[in-house]
Amino acid sequence: MRKAAVKRTTKETDVEVAVDLDGTGAASIATGIGFFDHMLELLARHARLDLAVKAKGDLHIDHHHTTEDVGIALGQAVRKALGDMKGITRYADVHMPMDEALTRVALDISGRPFLVFRAEFSRDKVGAFDTELVQEWFQAFAMNAGVTLHVETLYGSNNHHIAESCFKGLARALRVAIAIDSRAAGEIPSTKGQLGN
Repeated sequence: MRKAAVKRTTKETDVEVAVDLDGTGAASIATGIGFFDHMLELLARHARLDLAVKAKGDLHIDHHHTTEDVGIALGQAVRKALGDMKGITRYADVHMPMDEALTRVALDISGRPFLVFRAEFSRDKVGAFDTELVQEWFQAFAMNAGVTLHVETLYGSNNHHIAESCFKGLARALRVAIAIDSRAAGEIPSTKGQLGN
C-alpha cells in the first residue's frame, strides 16, 4: 500500500496531506486559495493519485507560506509513500499542451532533489494567486520529494494556461514515473542498488 500522511505545523501554517499513489485521482483540497486548490485537484486527477490536503495559513499576509508549506508536505508524503522505490519506472517526460501554452516536464525520482524551472508570467497574479508562487511550490515539492525536476514552458501567453500546463505536466510525468514496471518488479531502478542517500 503506497500511502502516506504528513502533518506540518508552524507559526504560519497548519497543513495536513494524505496521498495514495495507487489511487483513482480523487481529490479533497481545502487551502483557502481557490486557484491553488484547482491546481492541486488537477494534479491528483492527471497523476491518478488520491490526494487530501487541508491547510490553514496566514492568508491575511499573503499566499506564500501556505503554498510553500503544502509543497513541502506533499513532497514529503510522496517520498514516504514511495518507500524503498523498488520496481518504479523512475523516469518520465511529457510535453503538456494547454491551448496556446506548451510546457515540457522531465522527472527523475532519483532521491537527489533538484529543480530547473523556466516559465515566464506576464502578470503578477492569476485571480488572487501570485504567479511567482508557482515556482515556489515546485521548488518546495521537488526538494522534499527528493526528485530531479525540469519544468520549461516553451511558449504561451495566457498566465492561467501556463501555470496549468506546468501542474498538468508534472502530474502526467509523475503518473508514469511512480508506476510499477512489471519487468523490474522488486528491483531498485539504479545501478547503485539504491536511490538517494
